[in-house]
Amino acid sequence: MDVSVGLWVGTIGVLIALVVADFFIGGRKPHEVSIKEAGTWTVVWVVLALLFGGFLWWHSGSQPAGEFFAGYITEKSLSVDNLFVFILIMSKFAVPRIYQQRVLMVGVIIALVLRAVFIAGGAALVTTFSWVFYIFGAFLIFTAWKLVKEARADEEDAEFEENRLLKSIERRFPSTDRYHGTELLIRENGKRLMTPMLIVMLAIGTTDVLFALDSIPAIFGLTQDPYIVFTANAFALMGLRQLYFLIGGLLKKLVHLSYGLSVILGFIGVKLVLHALHESGVHVPEIGVPFSLGFIVAVLAVTTTTSLIASRRAAQESLAEAKG
Repeated sequence: MDVSVGLWVGTIGVLIALVVADFFIGGRKPHEVSIKEAGTWTVVWVVLALLFGGFLWWHSGSQPAGEFFAGYITEKSLSVDNLFVFILIMSKFAVPRIYQQRVLMVGVIIALVLRAVFIAGGAALVTTFSWVFYIFGAFLIFTAWKLVKEARADEEDAEFEENRLLKSIERRFPSTDRYHGTELLIRENGKRLMTPMLIVMLAIGTTDVLFALDSIPAIFGLTQDPYIVFTANAFALMGLRQLYFLIGGLLKKLVHLSYGLSVILGFIGVKLVLHALHESGVHVPEIGVPFSLGFIVAVLAVTTTTSLIASRRAAQESLAEAKG
C-alpha cells in the first residue's frame, strides 16, 4: 500500500483528536463507568474501526482493508488477554473505581507510544532481512505452545509482578502511600513525591510491552505494511478501556480463551514460516488474507461458545453440589 507522508500525518492527527474527544466526553471527570456507558463507547470504537477499514477499501482496495480487519480482530482478541493482567494491577494497587478509567486511558496511551516504537523496529527488520520471518514464526509457535501449557496449569493464585523498569522507578523516586485524587505528583514537606496514580499508569503502560512481544509479530504475519500494523494496533488498543468495564466481570467465563489465542498464534506462526520459505525460493503454498480472516473469526466464535457452555455447566454443577 502506497502511504504518503500526508496520509500518515492526517491519520495520526485524527487518532489524537479521537483520544482527546474520548477524554473530554467520557474521561475528564472521574466517575464509576456504567455498563451502558462502556457498551456505548465500545460500539463507537468498533464502528470507527469499521469506517477506517471502509476508508482503506476506498483508498487502496480490498487487500489492505482485509489485512486491516484481520490485524484488528487479532489484536483485539489478544488485547482481551491483557485485561486479566489489568485487573490484577488494579487490585494490587487498590485503585478506586472512580479513577480506574483515567488510569486505563493514560496507560493505554503509553502502551500505544511504546508499540509504535516496536512497530517501527519490526518494519525495519522485515524490510531489510526476509529471514526475520523465520524468527517471528518460530516465536509465535513457541508462544502458542506456552499459552496452552499455562492454560492447563492452575492459575487461581496468579498475581501481578512488577517489571524491572517499574521497580527501578519506585526505588529512585519516593512515593506516597495513598491516592490524591487524579494528581500524579504532589509536594509534601518540601519534597516532590509520586502518587500511586502515576505508578499504576506506568504499570499498565509498560506491562503491555510484554504483550506486544507476541502481538506485533502476529500482525506482521498478516501484513507487512507498517501503516496497517500501526492503525490496527491503535484501534484495538483505544477501545480497550471501555472493553475493560464492559466484560471485566465476564472474563472468568472465557475459560477457553487461551486455547483459542494459542490456535490463532500457532496458525499465524505457520503462515509466517510458509511466507519465509516462499521468499527463500521454496515452492510452498501461501495462506491468503481472506482465509486468515475467516479462520481467526471462526476460532474466536468457537472459543467463546465453548467457554460460555463450560462456564454455565460448571456453575450448574457448583449449584447442585451446594444444594446436595
